[in-house]
Amino acid sequence: MVKKSTVSYRCGECGYEAAKWLGRCPECQAWGTLEERSDTKPAVARLGLSLPNTPARPIAEVDIEAARARETGVSELDRVLGGGLVPGAVVLLAGEPGVGKSTLLLEVAYQWAARGGDFGPSLYVTGEESAGQVRLRAERTGNINAGMYLAAESDLSAVLGHVDAVKPGVLIVDSVQTMASPQVDGAPGGVTQVRAVTAGLVGVAKERGLPVILVGHVTKDGSVAGPRILEHLVDVVLQFEGDKHSTLRLVRGVKNRFGAADEIGCFELREDGIVGVADPSGLFMNRTSEPVSGTAITVTVEGKRPLLGEVQALVSATSMPQPRRAVSGLDASRVSMVLAVLEKRGGVKLGDKDVYTATVGGMKITEPAIDLAVVLALTSSVQDVPISPRLVVVGEVGLAGEVRRVPNVGRRLAEAARLGFTHALVPPDSGKLPDGIRVLEVGDVASALNAANHAR
Repeated sequence: MVKKSTVSYRCGECGYEAAKWLGRCPECQAWGTLEERSDTKPAVARLGLSLPNTPARPIAEVDIEAARARETGVSELDRVLGGGLVPGAVVLLAGEPGVGKSTLLLEVAYQWAARGGDFGPSLYVTGEESAGQVRLRAERTGNINAGMYLAAESDLSAVLGHVDAVKPGVLIVDSVQTMASPQVDGAPGGVTQVRAVTAGLVGVAKERGLPVILVGHVTKDGSVAGPRILEHLVDVVLQFEGDKHSTLRLVRGVKNRFGAADEIGCFELREDGIVGVADPSGLFMNRTSEPVSGTAITVTVEGKRPLLGEVQALVSATSMPQPRRAVSGLDASRVSMVLAVLEKRGGVKLGDKDVYTATVGGMKITEPAIDLAVVLALTSSVQDVPISPRLVVVGEVGLAGEVRRVPNVGRRLAEAARLGFTHALVPPDSGKLPDGIRVLEVGDVASALNAANHAR
């Protein structure tokens, strides 16, 4: 049979294939990522029939007990995972260096091994540190158990050998960018190696029903490093976030085949390890004895969890020809829009003033439901008059100055009432609202400013 050699080009970021070289990938819009690959395949291909490994069965007869999620022992992580680790699931945990990924996964390995029995031992494979360094961290955080196994390897075949020898109940690989497959050319961390290593670990996980957690690096813009196809290979993608100047850490779900993809878990990083924070709302507010101008309390919803947060604003006169705009923890484009609406529809002059806006506690809020809180915080700073400390504000602001409805208003206000807030400004027609908090509906920016003045 005559064989024909064909040349094609594949994108190293997303796996897109093209018949000719292109400077920019049409799929992911990345530049210079198409690489040449040569395939030799028969000119005439015939379909062959093969016996299936397992016969097809009615879906009602498929056993689901083997696919039940098993708790990791870290409740905040289980919340984001959708109840725990599913057998055969591959989880990618990405985050900046030093944010606490290794500390969190060492806690997972300890909690898993401590239960023993059907859970089995845990295997922690490190490619970035020596076994002694990991042992020192485990000693410091108190995460040492006889059922924890540790290996310092960077070769995929050696890792699979450890899996055969230990037969763990969970495998943790720190990190996937340091692993290399001997069957594939390229340096560790390269596109080809990362793809091959991940595909190999996914295959082992599915074949043996072994949950695998992979640690991934991130780029300067905060996205997962490596080829885009890496996120498609795994079942769950988690983002580990945190400010280096704060002890608060957030695990945010980006992709989850077994549960909600918008949940978050809250942790506090301490000297003796990492601890879950079941009620984090108080961490995002500044406790002061006297009310301060330029602050407003709002409620954001992350997944199913309502969180109270504080928006702060500082407006000051400037002698510079170009006033400064600085934003921290908020969407900068959204704040710019609110500034324009407040000046046009609310009559608050800000064109000749420096404006600084931020959140408290390292919290990042991007949903539009906090627009009204930004409006009130800015106005409070301009007038130098504090807002009532028992007032919570929820609402999206449109370009016409109207206050739009937002989802889950009842759940937001129930959380505010639980924490002692007595008054709330919300959009019109917000549905059924909880008892215990006095609610005033406002339809536009002007009425919201007027209501806030009467609530002081």
